Amino acid sequence: MNKQGLVDVVHQKLGGTKVQAEEVVDSIVNTIIETLKKGEEVSVAGFGIFSVKDRAARMARNPKTGEAVQVAASRAAKFRASKALKDAVK
Repeated sequence: MNKQGLVDVVHQKLGGTKVQAEEVVDSIVNTIIETLKKGEEVSVAGFGIFSVKDRAARMARNPKTGEAVQVAASRAAKFRASKALKDAVK
């Protein structure tokens, strides 16, 4: 399923127009992104937790040349599935 599939499901459940359904989906996604940018967590009961993980700077190797390369510190989005979601997928 992709974003358009989610929009279709929201449209079927709520009615209205597809444009309104797409605005709802966009609003949810944008809210999650903005919250993660602030370094905060987003917890959806029964689904999981979106969080941000800080990655420290480190040395790595170029596999082609074997040369050492400095990798800068970065932040990455992380998702932990809830127990209910894990059980539902089994």
